[in-house]
Amino acid sequence: MITSVETPPFKKILVANRGEIAIRVFRAATELNIKTVAIFAWEDRFSLHRYKADESYLLSGPGAPVASYLNIEEVIRVALLSGAEAIHPGYGFLSERQDFKSAVEKAGLKFIGPSRETLDIAGDKVKTRALAKSLSVPIVEGSDELKSLADAINFAKQAGFPLIFKASFGGGGRGMRIVKDSESLAEELKEAQAEATAAFGRAEVFLEKYLDRPKHIEVQLLGDG
Repeated sequence: MITSVETPPFKKILVANRGEIAIRVFRAATELNIKTVAIFAWEDRFSLHRYKADESYLLSGPGAPVASYLNIEEVIRVALLSGAEAIHPGYGFLSERQDFKSAVEKAGLKFIGPSRETLDIAGDKVKTRALAKSLSVPIVEGSDELKSLADAINFAKQAGFPLIFKASFGGGGRGMRIVKDSESLAEELKEAQAEATAAFGRAEVFLEKYLDRPKHIEVQLLGDG
């Protein structure tokens, strides 16, 4: 339970996300006496998150259910139109985009999230891997950002199969494709890039050794700036 405060940090925020992610932020904001603004694509016009906010705005017409939430200029336009003071990105979509944070701040709004320096590293999984490696943190064997199919082939020869493509600028399973042999490498690379572009607006991918049924340990960190 979040305790209400007499003077909330903002009077109104826009949540640049949809569904349960947005609803959770709306709930927290309401407990803090902060007004909320929802955005929605045409295909999400009946989505519950639209009705859980104090205000809601259509981003675009039919045919762009994911691209709408990746349109930085449009999201900021709506935020300014609504009178929001800050933007909460939720997770996924634009949440790990350093260019989004920069655009938000340039528009005179606050970005509820990490610093640009943190996003520059943590928003790019290849840079994150390089940082972990430089600090002697054990990581799964992986490639640098793949510039071409030839790069993928060379890493596969070195590391061996099975492998997995991953989106450099995303998560949540989008842009991830398991590769079990060299015959499927080109097709899976194409599919991974297409998924990454559709989900995150960036096509960059890299390869890692695929671990079947690994143990998963996750630690949540929260910093109050």
